[in-house]
Amino acid sequence: MDIEQQLAVFRRGADEILREDELREKLRLGRPLRIKAGFDPTAPDLHLGHTVLINKLRQLQDLGHHVLFLIGDFTGRIGDPSGKNATRPPLSGEDIERNAATYREQVFRILDPERTEIVFNSTWMEPLGAAGMVQLASRQTVARMLERDDFHKRYQEHQPIAIHEFLYPLIQGYDSVALEADVELGGTDQKFNLLVGRELQKQEGGNPQVILTMPILEGLDGVQKMSKSLDNYVAVQDTPEDMFGKLMSISDELMWRYYELLSLRSMDEVRGERERAATGERNPRDIKFDLAIELVDRFHGKGAGASERDRFIQRFQHQALPEDIPELRLDIPAEGLPLANLLKQAGLAASTSEARNLVRQGGVRVDGERATDAMAVVTAATPVLLQVGKRRIARVERA
Repeated sequence: MDIEQQLAVFRRGADEILREDELREKLRLGRPLRIKAGFDPTAPDLHLGHTVLINKLRQLQDLGHHVLFLIGDFTGRIGDPSGKNATRPPLSGEDIERNAATYREQVFRILDPERTEIVFNSTWMEPLGAAGMVQLASRQTVARMLERDDFHKRYQEHQPIAIHEFLYPLIQGYDSVALEADVELGGTDQKFNLLVGRELQKQEGGNPQVILTMPILEGLDGVQKMSKSLDNYVAVQDTPEDMFGKLMSISDELMWRYYELLSLRSMDEVRGERERAATGERNPRDIKFDLAIELVDRFHGKGAGASERDRFIQRFQHQALPEDIPELRLDIPAEGLPLANLLKQAGLAASTSEARNLVRQGGVRVDGERATDAMAVVTAATPVLLQVGKRRIARVERA
């Protein structure tokens, strides 16, 4: 690819690139860039929200760049304070070792092992020693650290901030010095830490890294970030059946967000699918099938996704449905209607409040899948099967 085509891949789904002019200059060198992303092994399992960064790394690998997958076995002992309103307890050495082993196994379901270098920041941090750590700490002021949003908020609210937490951004930044990173990826909540890496590289007389931040992926509800604590997640280790079913439960609009951040298909392909869905040439459910197949295949092997699709369709077709399902052509705007409003308009609920309660109770299905979000937008550009309980049913399409 030429430079502009490569930049388009870097920009895909990104929240911010600092600085794009510097990235352009690095690409002009014509050599593989050293692209770093760090992960503290804080839990044994990854979910699809974690893989947003890993997907981006894979896209950049496919451009020929060299990925440095950093496992923060040293920083994990501190606990990343980013976005936290309290001091995080550090992990034990046993926890770190166990979790790091599962990370290695899981990330290679996405990354190319031949083009990935796994590194541990204890490699250079432990030899640094106490004197080196004191010298590193002298590189930043307390005032500078308090510019970080979460530290500033905790300070204003008289919440404790442990001294070792100030070391975290410095160590993450020093990782970039040790690895001579050209580019570092991180979530939007990591921006301060990534900037510290640039500063330390400049102080060392090096070429500062470009920063690429990626957004936080929404969970299955389409509202809050994907999180195990919110039970709106898809785990990398989910069974094929669970993964496929969860992905089929997302709204049509959220599907495009997942395509952008999780799919390895080109954006031209995704835009083409979106146009076909808008014109009614393809049913959004079939496009969602393609996404679910791609992701299940990625984590469970080629062919697993198609098998789950067939099982999914079989389960749907074997549901006891009446033969004379009412077919309704309704006045639905092109941008669609929230599910609760559509249920009311179709006469399947007496009011939108009743519809919301029915969804909350798990009594509503859309194309055979249990609905979880009463405000999910349904376009009905092609016929949609709506079920409320066992007796209220209609096939609805935009007039």
